[in-house]
Amino acid sequence: MLGLGAAGLVAAPVLQRTLESGLGAIADKDPTGLTGLLPNGGGFRYYSVASSVPTKSAADYRLTVDGLVDRPATYTLDALKALPQTRMVRDVQCVTGWRVPETPFEGVRLSALLDAAGVRPGAKAIRFTCFDGTYSESLTLAQARRADVLVALRMQDRPVSHSHGGPVRLYVAPMYFYKSAKWLSGITVTDSVRPGYWEELGYDVDAWVGRSNGRDDAPTT
Repeated sequence: MLGLGAAGLVAAPVLQRTLESGLGAIADKDPTGLTGLLPNGGGFRYYSVASSVPTKSAADYRLTVDGLVDRPATYTLDALKALPQTRMVRDVQCVTGWRVPETPFEGVRLSALLDAAGVRPGAKAIRFTCFDGTYSESLTLAQARRADVLVALRMQDRPVSHSHGGPVRLYVAPMYFYKSAKWLSGITVTDSVRPGYWEELGYDVDAWVGRSNGRDDAPTT
């Protein structure tokens, strides 16, 4: 038994590195989310609800902004990088219980893209779609205009990796992490909130951190 324990200590770093390098690819093919139970670097667990997710490079990535706007737009990755960037460092909280403290995110404020598009009167909400072909999310217009909601290009001070939802993902700092849609490809302004993927299955539409566990109150600013 002592010999097996010692062998485990020696092998653990190698196994950890293997998991960290391969877990993202495994998770992308796991619609159950069970790969989220495996250990990984940085405290994150990887989830995907699609059987596979295509990889997008800077050359073929596109983000559309449409719906109830005066000026629909399509952004390349380079075009998003050319816009003013905001960096914030916040805790990431998953509704399943795990937390990663003080995680840096950097990107374009969602409000800036909405202002550039010219939101029309009568608009009430935003629907987000993803290039995995399955996932979706939503915010009210007021939530989307918060200063701590980003179209994120960087995470942990490096470009958002494919496993983390890159090259571009949503980051909604004050809400549980399922609101921060990975592999973001579409921002559509709508006249009402349409529940996202997990919300159709019973998750809270207004997913303020703490609202489900009573630790703190929904922010008001």
